[in-house]
Amino acid sequence: MNYKKPFYQVPSVIYGNNIVERLIELLPQHTKSILIIYDKVLNINFEFLFKDYEVNIESFDATKNEPYTTDVDKLALKYEKYKIDVIIGVGGGSTMDVAKAVSVLIPVIDNYLSEDFQGWDLVNHDPIYKIGIPTIAGSGSEASRTAVLNNGEKKQGINSYASMFNGIILDNSLTKTVNSEVAFYSAMDCYIHSVESLEGNFINALSKEYALLGLKISESRYYKMEKDANMTLASYFGGVSIVNSEVGICHALSYGLSIEYGIRHGLANCLIFSHLEEFYGKHVVRFKEMLKLNKISLSQNICFDLNNDRIKRLIKTTYLMINPLINALGENYKSILTPEKIVDIYKKI
Repeated sequence: MNYKKPFYQVPSVIYGNNIVERLIELLPQHTKSILIIYDKVLNINFEFLFKDYEVNIESFDATKNEPYTTDVDKLALKYEKYKIDVIIGVGGGSTMDVAKAVSVLIPVIDNYLSEDFQGWDLVNHDPIYKIGIPTIAGSGSEASRTAVLNNGEKKQGINSYASMFNGIILDNSLTKTVNSEVAFYSAMDCYIHSVESLEGNFINALSKEYALLGLKISESRYYKMEKDANMTLASYFGGVSIVNSEVGICHALSYGLSIEYGIRHGLANCLIFSHLEEFYGKHVVRFKEMLKLNKISLSQNICFDLNNDRIKRLIKTTYLMINPLINALGENYKSILTPEKIVDIYKKI
């Protein structure tokens, strides 16, 4: 498939170790008021950076659950009168997604809620300028054009170029304290991004090169066990690739696990991907090898209670992911990934 859309990337990227203070370089000249949304588990002091600005700080507890539309709605309502110039998201993919979604919603909160923008290219207004600082490597949220939210019935992104950060800080030193198992699941999200991009219909020459870089670094770290492989860069490369192509079957199926069973995104992807050898062949084989090398055991019998109502919801959630499924399987995706096959995959988990 000839993918003719322009190639998009975050306009400004600062990369290095111990460089958080360079965040100031990314602020627009007119900046007066800043909203920082950070992961509650972090211990980062921002006060010294912003003594010349009006700063508001909100924490998001990513350890409890992935972001809900209600989380975003409450923050947007709280800050709509503050005339926020810049929003800074600091943390893992969930926290950065909250920051991105709030930047989209604040300008129109009088007329819309965040769930009104869940879908593809539904944002027709200018968002608030935003900066992302990932502290867990893998989600690609720092590079992507989606802010994934759960509204209780569906998990779907605000998929829009309005969701993309205007600038990001890639500081690998910020990821050093992440729990090794959490780091693995997040890294495999990056690995799967790269695979789904490479194996999809929407691939183009530029997104292919970024996906190959993301794949190479991920395998260097978790297959060749090279401790100095920079997963912050891998996450960014994988994220850029899916911005300009799409994810695929794994992501379409993993959202059902998150909604129905409350499983975090990285782990949900791993659980699904381990059963997709039919579609992603050698990449699933390599993934299983990485599980063994890193002594990761995936949970078993999660979907032991599949009743008719739950099955219907899982199928519905999967088929909501139209673009990823077309990317992976073409326009006739329902004849390949049939309801029966969807249920069969879940039964294995």
